[in-house]
Amino acid sequence: MTALPQLSQQILHLFSQPDAREQLTHILHGIEKESLRATSSAQLAQTPHPRALGSTLTHPSITTDYSEALLEFITPVYEQAEDALSHLRQLHCYTYRHMGDEMLWVNSMPCVLEGEAHIPIAYYGDSNVGRMKAIYREGLANRYNKAMQTIAGIHYNFSLPAGFWKLLQQQNGETGSLQEFQSRGYFRLIRNFRRYSWLLIYLFGASPAFSKSFLEGDSNDLETLDEDTLYLPWATSLRMSDLGYQSDAQSSLKVCFNGLESYTATLREAITTPYAPYQKIGLKDAQGNYLQLNTNLLQIENEYYSSIRPKRVIKSGEKPVCALTARGVEYIEVRCLDLNPFTPLGLDAEQCHFLDSFLLFCALADSPVIEDAECIELDRNYTRVVNEGRRPGLELIRQGETIELKAWANRLMEQVAGAASLLDRANETQRYSNSLIAQNAKIDNPDLTPSAQVLAQLKGNSQSFIDFGIESALKHHSAFSACQLSDDETAELALLAQQSLQEQLQIEQQDSVEFDTYLEHYFAQN
Repeated sequence: MTALPQLSQQILHLFSQPDAREQLTHILHGIEKESLRATSSAQLAQTPHPRALGSTLTHPSITTDYSEALLEFITPVYEQAEDALSHLRQLHCYTYRHMGDEMLWVNSMPCVLEGEAHIPIAYYGDSNVGRMKAIYREGLANRYNKAMQTIAGIHYNFSLPAGFWKLLQQQNGETGSLQEFQSRGYFRLIRNFRRYSWLLIYLFGASPAFSKSFLEGDSNDLETLDEDTLYLPWATSLRMSDLGYQSDAQSSLKVCFNGLESYTATLREAITTPYAPYQKIGLKDAQGNYLQLNTNLLQIENEYYSSIRPKRVIKSGEKPVCALTARGVEYIEVRCLDLNPFTPLGLDAEQCHFLDSFLLFCALADSPVIEDAECIELDRNYTRVVNEGRRPGLELIRQGETIELKAWANRLMEQVAGAASLLDRANETQRYSNSLIAQNAKIDNPDLTPSAQVLAQLKGNSQSFIDFGIESALKHHSAFSACQLSDDETAELALLAQQSLQEQLQIEQQDSVEFDTYLEHYFAQN
């Protein structure tokens, strides 16, 4: 069996130098956190997005994802993860002031759903760009179902500074475009992430159970905990299972992230390839209302569900695939993180510090191209950990041979520790190494994982998933409702909300073409 990739002595020596070590203090972090608005009895909120929070189309930090009730909080980027968490806390405090009797649901799996008719699609106004966002969501409803789109998660954005990539380029003795070298570096990170992200699912998965209302009576192979709660006894993240963010239609997309060119080519093909079941749905109904943006395998790039994405900040109206092709990868977005119901924000600083160490390891370790056989192996490992990651003695497949999850996790953590040590020295702290201590404890004792803690709470207190969700949400509701914002913080968030409403109005007034033409121009970008 081939040895695990590890940080080479050359890499460790390079980042022991002051100039190189200093680059590790300029890593950028951003957090995107989704949460459903729910009533005090855990029904999905049917109310519009609170106007006091601003426009969901143009507000930089408070918007919605699929549903009008699915809030999304977006922080600016910061060099310290603690600063991103602090900003996220401010957004929560401000939002709770304007939610009335509603609360934020703190689990990734949704609150009580009362059928498709009671899952309102997000509204973004009457502009062309606003209509496009709403029709995309209408297409998701017609292609999959609305319930799947009510699942919430956390996206962790991670960017290494240009100076970091320049040092690596010099270390490798390479010349040429730094942009292209950086993109290759991010895809090296992504390939290693694909190999080892099962570890994140094990450590941070927090959705082993959910309410029967999520499936609306569909058949399943789950076990019944009580009259309303379904679960799997060893599951870590049913959110990431075939019950959640999965699609049969996308199974034909073989995207193993070997490089920018192959990645963007795959997405371009999917966005332009007709798909018979979606053609059957039709583009418009008899009254001329759009049912989806197109009848292709993907409407737009964001429809491709993946645990990680290469990203580039886009210009207004620009297709993401065009931005990546033109200007390369700018950062990566980790998308496999459940909300932790035991923490007010859904994640904490300790988790962020571990993610930084893990992602830095993925960026620096060797990362061979993923061949088709390994791609299948990785998908199977991921699925196994999602569904039964805490099963005693669980085995995974590494390069064609079986290895016990615990043994592999321990060896992998030894390598991540090297990256944590680099970050500790650069930032003159021990918080990165300390974050590994907490995760190693979960490997030694699966009962410490969030997924095990959720099930222990349900069983120990004879609680349903919904009752547990209400109790947790009310606890966080009380904390955030009582939190204090400074006058300046309150004024700034109120101003952002007002400015966003004005900006939406200006966009609507400035539209100069019919929507059909706008859509045609958008998809014509090359």
